[in-house]
Amino acid sequence: MKVLNNLDEAKALIGEELGLSSWQRISQRQISRFGKVTGDQQWIHMAPIKAKLYSPFKTTIAHGFLVLSLLPKFLEETYSIKSAKMGVNYGLNRVRFTAPVPVNSMVRGRVILKDFKEIKNGAKLTVEVTVELKDSSKPACIAEQVFLIYE
Repeated sequence: MKVLNNLDEAKALIGEELGLSSWQRISQRQISRFGKVTGDQQWIHMAPIKAKLYSPFKTTIAHGFLVLSLLPKFLEETYSIKSAKMGVNYGLNRVRFTAPVPVNSMVRGRVILKDFKEIKNGAKLTVEVTVELKDSSKPACIAEQVFLIYE
């Protein structure tokens, strides 16, 4: 984990990698719970036997939004700013789901600081998170997320 003392140190890192999270396994239990909570219970996520028989992936796959929802965990593991009193999720500029995530896959986040803009009492940071898929040359997701950090 990269620990920064303040926003000035963050500003100096535009274009650089902030860190790489640990690997996390995506289980069927996690996929099923996500499907129930969000109402997305499509069989390619929720029905292992049907997926084995009819899916081109031959197994269930994680919801794209489940993969996207892991970004806060990945970010928490990659960097921190000591002087930050509060951080607010401002939104997403761009998200692409570039490869399916089969059940029991391992994923992790690679974080790069793309942009830094000063705001009153803080800064707006834009990070690119590439969700890597273990043993795959293609990432599962690439997302640009924006945060407001207040000191």
